[in-house]
Amino acid sequence: MNSTKPGPQTQAQHAQQAPQGFSARATPATPGAPRRWKPSPFITGSAALHAGAAAAVVLQPALWPWALGSVVTSHLALTAAGLWPRSTLLGLNWTSLPASAQRQIALTIDDGPNPEVTPRVLDLLDRYDARATFFCIGEVARRHPQIVEAIVARGHAVENHSQRHRHNFSLLGPRALEREIAAAQQTLTELSGSRPWFFRAPAGLRNPFLEPVLCRLGLHLASWTRRGYDTRTRDAAVVTERLLHGLAPRDILLVHDGHPARDARNQPVVLDVLPAVLAAAAAAQLRCTTLRAAIAPGSEDA
Repeated sequence: MNSTKPGPQTQAQHAQQAPQGFSARATPATPGAPRRWKPSPFITGSAALHAGAAAAVVLQPALWPWALGSVVTSHLALTAAGLWPRSTLLGLNWTSLPASAQRQIALTIDDGPNPEVTPRVLDLLDRYDARATFFCIGEVARRHPQIVEAIVARGHAVENHSQRHRHNFSLLGPRALEREIAAAQQTLTELSGSRPWFFRAPAGLRNPFLEPVLCRLGLHLASWTRRGYDTRTRDAAVVTERLLHGLAPRDILLVHDGHPARDARNQPVVLDVLPAVLAAAAAAQLRCTTLRAAIAPGSEDA
């Protein structure tokens, strides 16, 4: 279905060529399979600092202000890492495609499906023979199953953007995170016929509890290389410039079919942005692929 397959490499070879922020050893042999969680050095260091602070207070109670200060500083650093969507400090994170993708880019589309916008986005993608990854919200997808079916039927991928897109997502504990993400896994698997391999946190914000949950569910965190802020900016030209400035092979672009900003004509800006971006990519001989096709050629036909 997808005419944008990379070169003649095997699935195992692609799995070994890790994207930015990825450890090749941590990549599962079978994409989408659960994997063992391995804490990042940042998480390990934070845990060691907490243990050291506790030991210091036990041995020298007078040191409690220093111990408390170090723990507070550690928590602030963890919070800052979670507020940085492209950070790899809390765990594995796709911020670009693997080297094997060569002259391919990934267009990712968030917050849908949207009955007004998504069908028009699909038509634009067809016009440019481009493939995209749709990060769908589970409960929204449940309301519009026919659109999810159309996304898949037209050669695109459906991935996990949580069940409800909660604004306090990054404040949830491990059990609440797992309920939210697992619910979307079930919903999107039922509707699309394929289990999602990737997860994108609402607004890209997360906490240290997320990566262990994703490991258990067989999901990889995906962020982006560049974004257009098309839910806030009403000028399509400005959004387009943000996406195209420095556009390069292996980039992951982020736009939205859900909650799009509207221009002076009350039209979703993404509908003017996409033709410009897709035309520019074609002119630069950059082919749009899905995230899953970038690591496992042939998966788009599965």
